[in-house]
Amino acid sequence: MPKFPTFPTLYDDCKTICISDLKGWGYLEPGHWKTGAVSWSRNGTKTGSISIATNFTVAAPYLELDYTYNKTRSINYQVPLVSLPSNLGKGVVWYFVCPRTGKKCRKLYLADTYFYHRTAFSGCLYEKQTQSHKNRMLGKQFEQLYGADQAYEKIYKKYFKKFYANRPTKRYQKLLRQVKLSESIPQELAERLLIL
Repeated sequence: MPKFPTFPTLYDDCKTICISDLKGWGYLEPGHWKTGAVSWSRNGTKTGSISIATNFTVAAPYLELDYTYNKTRSINYQVPLVSLPSNLGKGVVWYFVCPRTGKKCRKLYLADTYFYHRTAFSGCLYEKQTQSHKNRMLGKQFEQLYGADQAYEKIYKKYFKKFYANRPTKRYQKLLRQVKLSESIPQELAERLLIL
């Protein structure tokens, strides 16, 4: 008897709020209170929006979220923000404190009604976890074939750090290995893979 399909919620498809985005948009300025909106789209079609506000004028800073869930339920709540000293000794690193689990995180997911840490949801998976063993192996082969292009894109990004303290970073070394592996695939094998 075949297994009944479960169709889990995928983290890859969830709407997210990320600390790095908030920082880039200027929402994490000490001593400021800033409001705005975040919207999501897929294939050029708007799929949702949310009003956000960060308050750094109080002793315990927070992110306030205000949105309508399923076009019926109005939701407004606060997510505490905490900072820890950077391991590089320069400034601080900001984190959300999940209202449900109390865990520090850098990304919140909307897999149900509220934005929470990913461990607050049961039955959610990443897309890669839903793939069969054969599909993952085939994906690895194509990744080796096209890995050089993606690696070059990452290496030549605007602020990519190749060296730290005059030594190549681990990420840079990994990308160089991807380039060498992709370039070492014989042309005949590459053409055979493309035909399949």
